[in-house]
Amino acid sequence: MKLFALILTLLSFSSLAGVDLVKVDKSENKMYLLDNGKVIKEYHVAFGENPKGHKEQEGDEKTPEGTYTLDYKKEDSSFYRAMHISYPNKMDLEHAKDKGVSAGGFIMVHGQRNKLGWPSSVTQKFNWTNGCIALTNAEMDEFMSLVNIGTKIQIQW
Repeated sequence: MKLFALILTLLSFSSLAGVDLVKVDKSENKMYLLDNGKVIKEYHVAFGENPKGHKEQEGDEKTPEGTYTLDYKKEDSSFYRAMHISYPNKMDLEHAKDKGVSAGGFIMVHGQRNKLGWPSSVTQKFNWTNGCIALTNAEMDEFMSLVNIGTKIQIQW
C-alpha cells in the first residue's frame, strides 16, 4: 500500500512539471504553458513599451519574436526571479551586424522589480519592461516550478 501511495505521489508531481512549450502572444499580452498541445496555464504578461515587431537592436524595447530556449534560471536578478530566453540567436546576430547595431540580449521572463512587487495589479496593466516578459511575483514562482530549463518558448505577435 505504501508503494502504491509513493507511485501516485510521484506521478502527480511529474504531471505538474509537464510543460513542454511556452507560447507567448504579444498582441494579446498572454503567455500559455502547454503540455502535449494542451494549455495548462495562462498568464497576462507585460512587455516593453514598444512591443509590436521583432527585437532588432539593443534599446528598442521590443521582445524578440520566434522560437528560443529557456536556458537558465537567475535568482539574483534586479527583478523577482528570472528565467533567461536564448536571444539573440545566430540569425538575430547576423541581422544586427548587417544593420551595424548591437542585437542586445539578456532577455528574461521575470517577476516585478525587487521591492516593488506590491503594485503589480497596476504595473501589469502596462508594458513597462525593456523587452523582457513580466509576470507578477506569485505567477513567477508558479512559472519557475512548472517550466524546466531547456523548454522551448515561441513568441509571436
